Amino acid sequence: MRCPKQSRRSLLWSTLATGAFLTVGRFAAAQEDQPGSSDRPKKGDLLVVSEGERAGAVITLDDFKLGEPPLHAWPKDPKTSVVRNGSRLNEILVIRLDPGEMDEETRSRSAEGIAAYSAICTHAGCSVTGWLKSETGDKDVLKCFCHNSEFNPREGAQVVFGPATRRLPALPLAIADGSLTIAATFVGKVGAQQPG
Repeated sequence: MRCPKQSRRSLLWSTLATGAFLTVGRFAAAQEDQPGSSDRPKKGDLLVVSEGERAGAVITLDDFKLGEPPLHAWPKDPKTSVVRNGSRLNEILVIRLDPGEMDEETRSRSAEGIAAYSAICTHAGCSVTGWLKSETGDKDVLKCFCHNSEFNPREGAQVVFGPATRRLPALPLAIADGSLTIAATFVGKVGAQQPG
């Protein structure tokens, strides 16, 4: 038989933990429901880390090393500080590449070798999360593990393997005060192929 004090203490801790969990959940939901959070990336938006312990931190040039996996990012309105994370179609992959390996089109949209693409696969709309050797070459590529589509970020995220038929949309970048900013809207349609 349990001591009544232990039961009350356990109940108190459970209640406090539940309250904390609900508060954090409400805060996260409020962040995503802010006016403008579902708006598409706009010229002048900053980029912020979208996951991990640095989530919400503004991305700077120092966050990248050549050859490392891409950072996942959200656009952030610099005037209102609203992070545009209300739509998964706004998630962006940001990666540093060797400018000498980029085609001219990719180089023109990058900032000091840093390129950005939609993180949503153009085949079925899954998240592109992989960075590994291509099935068809010796360079690392962006990969969607849902149906194994692969995209070459050095050549405008063209499809190099798998069922996707369209490249990942590119997001032109610029640098302002040491931070990455969006120079123009997505080049290409974001999201999955439409049936028909």
